[in-house]
Amino acid sequence: MAEHHTGPAEVGAPMDYNEHEQTYNMFLAATKYGTLFLVALLLGMTAGFFTGAGFLGGLVVLLIVFIAGLVLLR
Repeated sequence: MAEHHTGPAEVGAPMDYNEHEQTYNMFLAATKYGTLFLVALLLGMTAGFFTGAGFLGGLVVLLIVFIAGLVLLR
């Protein structure tokens, strides 16, 4: 049958909370700026493919949206 333990559930090394918080903050930053880049890329591709802007117009839209997003997300 199942064994019943009366000791603590965690028997490994102690948690390094400072390192955990740094890793979590890096994950949040990567998620935030990655999402911003993908949104800017999709808007640039939309401008390039579905309007008369072409490749350079889409690139300009991508850069404008990405830079504006960087300024707004600070």
